Amino acid sequence: MADLQKGSKKLLNAWAFYDWANSVYTLTIASAVFPIFYEALFSERDHYIDVFGLHLKNSALISFITAFAFLLVAFISPLLSGIADYVGDKKSFMKFFCYLGALSCMGLYWFNLENIYIGLAFYFFGLIGYWGSLVFYNSYLPDIAFEEQQDKISAKGYSLGYIGSVILLIINLAMIMKPKLFGITGTDGEAAMKAMRYSFVMVGVWWILFSQYTYYFLPKGNKNADRKVTHHVVFNGFKELRKVWFLLNENIALKRYLGSFFVSSMAVQTVMLVATYFGAQEIDWSSKEEGTIGLIICILLIQLVAVLGAFLTSKASAKFGNIPTLIGINCFWVLLCAGAYIITQPIQFYIMASFVGLVMGGIQALSRSTYSKLLPETQDTASFFSFYDVAEKIGIVIGMLVYGIIDQITGSPRLAIVFLGVFFVVAVILLRRVPKKGVLNS
Repeated sequence: MADLQKGSKKLLNAWAFYDWANSVYTLTIASAVFPIFYEALFSERDHYIDVFGLHLKNSALISFITAFAFLLVAFISPLLSGIADYVGDKKSFMKFFCYLGALSCMGLYWFNLENIYIGLAFYFFGLIGYWGSLVFYNSYLPDIAFEEQQDKISAKGYSLGYIGSVILLIINLAMIMKPKLFGITGTDGEAAMKAMRYSFVMVGVWWILFSQYTYYFLPKGNKNADRKVTHHVVFNGFKELRKVWFLLNENIALKRYLGSFFVSSMAVQTVMLVATYFGAQEIDWSSKEEGTIGLIICILLIQLVAVLGAFLTSKASAKFGNIPTLIGINCFWVLLCAGAYIITQPIQFYIMASFVGLVMGGIQALSRSTYSKLLPETQDTASFFSFYDVAEKIGIVIGMLVYGIIDQITGSPRLAIVFLGVFFVVAVILLRRVPKKGVLNS
């Protein structure tokens, strides 16, 4: 374990490198390979399955499971972050969720419709692991970086994540399209499905392996090593929430910003989570093979353009201020949601993917650093960031439920995408009500 000072270049790079380690989950599992794999399982039946005593559309089912996972994360993260601050050991909590998520990704190797409940459990705990680890990862930002460094290092983290995840996805794509080159046997369809299963294992290995660099340099947390976890600590988590809530009432800018972030998260994260399912079902691909290749190309395109988007957003925030830049990005999202309702052809989907990538990386990186700048001077950063994460998770729960319900009722998610656009409109209105504060509105 290294002992580096706040603002140290090596410490900042080590923190940002965790995005390189864990972003393979968001790309391969949440966005690209798993959604295609999941759709392929239903290729010989309609899109519906009897599960939990209900007759559900497959994409609605995965939306509901995702919403339930985020609801659980939203419930436990404030408690865990309060405990982490109390005992001063954020790193151990971050590691636990990291390994839970990585091992669950490996478990997706055994996902099939005959044992659907086991497969859904691995998918569920993969989400818990990924998002649980981010509670503690995000809370490190004000601990390791000075305010003037936070926009840049936050954007660098997302950029590293996009680049690293694209590298692994390209390898996985080669395995899926040319499985025999990798010694994967079976018919073309069987070999491709095997390759997808192998890619889930590779995600888990990548995540665990590269996170070790981050863990080596990150500090343990606040220096409270003499404190031990007891049953009273659980109640301490509730006390921390109560304290932060009162502090939010005293910080109008932070409170209003959280409101805007809450509603924008409903839409941004939902779009990211359902984009591939939407593309698989709503775009008129000429063949199954074209659909598989096209969807992965779109996801790659989004990731690559997102690197540029994160960079341009960082530059824009430095020139125009954080809040005006966020308002502009949310307005652009409104247009994208409206456009998604009418697209049907692959070329339209490619164009839409390019625009989504441009604003996806920007809004994530800038949202995180803007919140960090608005925090009051305190050492309990994990508790404050738990509010940020709870807002994001509850927003995703609502967004995924809206998407899933509309998809289940209508049989098509197009109206759901339009409804998500309303959330961005509300976010813009709320952002305009955030009081001016220094660089945030310069």
